[in-house]
Amino acid sequence: MANVAVERTAAQQPAEIAARLVQARLSAAALPGYPGAQPEDPEAAYACQEHAIGLWPDEIVGWKIGRMVPEQEKRFGQMRLSGPIFKKNLRIAAKDVSTAFPVFAGGFAAVESEFVLRVARNAPPDKRQWSTADAADMIAGLHIGIETAGSPLATINDLGSLVVISDFGNNAGLILGPEIADWRTRTLESLKCATFINGVVCGHGTAAGIPGGPVEALRFLLEHLAARGRPLKQGMLISTGAVTGIHDIVAGQSGLADFGADGRIACHAVTATAHA
Repeated sequence: MANVAVERTAAQQPAEIAARLVQARLSAAALPGYPGAQPEDPEAAYACQEHAIGLWPDEIVGWKIGRMVPEQEKRFGQMRLSGPIFKKNLRIAAKDVSTAFPVFAGGFAAVESEFVLRVARNAPPDKRQWSTADAADMIAGLHIGIETAGSPLATINDLGSLVVISDFGNNAGLILGPEIADWRTRTLESLKCATFINGVVCGHGTAAGIPGGPVEALRFLLEHLAARGRPLKQGMLISTGAVTGIHDIVAGQSGLADFGADGRIACHAVTATAHA
């Protein structure tokens, strides 16, 4: 009987942790620590994420892709991780206008300059293996963008990638900028970006800094989501990875992603309030 009780507790944990994480986000309330036993492997972390998706009162319009921390990448043989982007957290950048986005007071928040892919068509639900060429054929366009990372848990990144996965991949939204018309004919090195916080540069990078480039990141996601029974849908937006790094931000500060001739996105952080 004791073993049965242990198995039931283990099975319940992802759902209970997800409920606490979701409630904290809905309440815009910081968490003093991780609300339960931390996931021990990616399967447990994604189980928690799936429970949280089921509880969240919004639809998925895209996915963020991030990197596993080196120790966990080596341990689990997985380079990348993913998390959902929800419709109400998608913001469209306007030229020469700063976009406001919410951050959790007492939690974690950051801006990440990213290249964002727009999906051309529904992925076949039974296709589990994807080549780079197949992935490239699924792209309708490439945009500049900012992932607004965020969590009610201030220490989320310190606790590692499994905790990040469990809490929506540490995603709190996406600011979508203009499309890059000629991206297919350019080198990865020519797709450049610099990120600023309060006018001070805090990172430089190019699309070459994403292992294999944005298309390879998409190839990973196509296989990953197919295995989860969540094939990509037409029009979804894929944030392919932090080009210049993860840059912490707090309410009252401003951010800028400068992609040179490809455009600029200005934003500023405001304190999050509870969902209605």
